[in-house]
Amino acid sequence: MGGGPAGLSAAHAAATAGARTLVLEKAVHPRYKTCGGGLIGFTVQSVEDRIDIPADDHITRVEFTHDGRRAFARSARRGPLLQMVRRPRFDDALRLAAEKAGAVVRQSATARSLEQTGDAVVVRLADGSTVTGRTAIGADGSSGITARHAGVEYGQVDLGLEVELPVGADVAAKWKGRLLIDWGPLPGSYAWVFPKDDLLTVGVIASRGQGERTKRYLRDFVTRLGLDGIEPVHDSGHLTRCRTATSPLRTGRVLVAGDAAGLLEPWTREGISFAVRSGALAGAAAAAGDLDAYVTAVEQRLAPAMTAGRRLLDTFSRRPGLFHAMLRTPPGWRMFERFCLGEMSFERTVERLPVRTALKLLQ
Repeated sequence: MGGGPAGLSAAHAAATAGARTLVLEKAVHPRYKTCGGGLIGFTVQSVEDRIDIPADDHITRVEFTHDGRRAFARSARRGPLLQMVRRPRFDDALRLAAEKAGAVVRQSATARSLEQTGDAVVVRLADGSTVTGRTAIGADGSSGITARHAGVEYGQVDLGLEVELPVGADVAAKWKGRLLIDWGPLPGSYAWVFPKDDLLTVGVIASRGQGERTKRYLRDFVTRLGLDGIEPVHDSGHLTRCRTATSPLRTGRVLVAGDAAGLLEPWTREGISFAVRSGALAGAAAAAGDLDAYVTAVEQRLAPAMTAGRRLLDTFSRRPGLFHAMLRTPPGWRMFERFCLGEMSFERTVERLPVRTALKLLQ
């Protein structure tokens, strides 16, 4: 249930393994999704064997600021750090790959409820019809019906606000291959500019409960960049929800993946890599009929990175200025670079002596 990166990755894996697979998606592809659209190495590695990534830009340079001040920039030494995509194109490419693998994607199909009955799961749709399957994989987001059914618990909820700004050739050339990250004035907050050819995705994220201050941060950030006065193509917001360490990933024959499971990196709030990886793990487990294998795989492969991310977020929230300074050092930049390239996840990075020492000094 859900035709985003998690659901379509699950469908691709299950269908490839020979399972009869159906995707229920309430919208119609290609559809807009509030998202920065920056693909890190873990995402690229997970999808490049099934799609040609429709990248609008490849990032080789990053500029960091702390609430608009203390700017510094770093360049990638070994290839692009991120690939920038527009979610309608990216998700639609994943849909086509899932269908090519044998999955059936039913669009404009909204799931209203689900019930487990013995050895099956029955899903009731908005039109009153039902679908019955051996296993259901919930990939319908953190506010969807499967998260509630599974009893997913969230320990961190953040508000992300974003505008998509159309820009002319001169502005597009200025930002090509370059992104900006600004560590913000609210605890744990930051803002970004992600270039996508003739569009700039500009957004901010901060903990929920500070809506007006978060909106003001976005307005001030856009003005500071000289981008105010541009009518956005999209102006949207969403909540990101991160699971607690003990939150369930399975209840009976229902698995939850991606946002529905609260799987994302707590510091950056990066979620696409967790969606495609957890979705693929869920689809493989469902096809094999070994649902416990999914829980084990997530706990072993994804949960440790989330634990390390919580540690980074805690340090960053309390000492953003010193954290900014740490990123300027060679060990700090290497940590960020390796994360973007998918060479090393945060749980391994934070245990390296230079980074571990720096984090202790920041406590």
